[in-house]
Amino acid sequence: MKTDILTLHSDLQGRDAAMETAEKFAGYHGLSGKDAMHLRLLTEETISMLHGILDDFKGDFWIESEKSPKGLLCRICVAAQKSANEQQEDTLLSVATSRKNENARGILGKIREIFRWSVQQSDTKDLPSDAWFSMGAMHTEQQRNVDSLQNCWSLQQYRQNLSAADTPKEEWDELEKSIIANIADEVKVWLKAESTEIVIEKLFRRQ
Repeated sequence: MKTDILTLHSDLQGRDAAMETAEKFAGYHGLSGKDAMHLRLLTEETISMLHGILDDFKGDFWIESEKSPKGLLCRICVAAQKSANEQQEDTLLSVATSRKNENARGILGKIREIFRWSVQQSDTKDLPSDAWFSMGAMHTEQQRNVDSLQNCWSLQQYRQNLSAADTPKEEWDELEKSIIANIADEVKVWLKAESTEIVIEKLFRRQ
């Protein structure tokens, strides 16, 4: 099942419709109590990633589901075309005295930063040099039946690499304090040639 595609704006226009879609999605699939709350929280976290990301920014929002032997796999998705430009980047950075983007704090902020960075790049071969990005970066042709090589950042890949590395305590604290990292089973940011897509996965297991 896939819901209708809605438009979300960086000024949060479309938020109420997206939350209503999540409520209807939960009702359609019989999700209640804790499960419905988790779907609602993940939807809110997804919407918050777009808030103020760029002037006049908008993206497509939808929720889809897939039945599996373990339960119902739900995906909360946001996709945006590459439409930003250098002038928008200058406007965004000018509000920070350090001339650096200050939003990449915590896991949600870091995912948001990947998304913001990607929609401003014409060539996704030039990936961010940040260590935290590299720890979650994947290069794959096998996932989601893609036709050509795409870059992808994965929360689970990031978590696995943290486990294998001599990781500072603050990195683990970010994971432990993050709503999205504690509730979602996976978060992927697909860096495509013409667009960027965030996919948040949650498996609601059979009772």
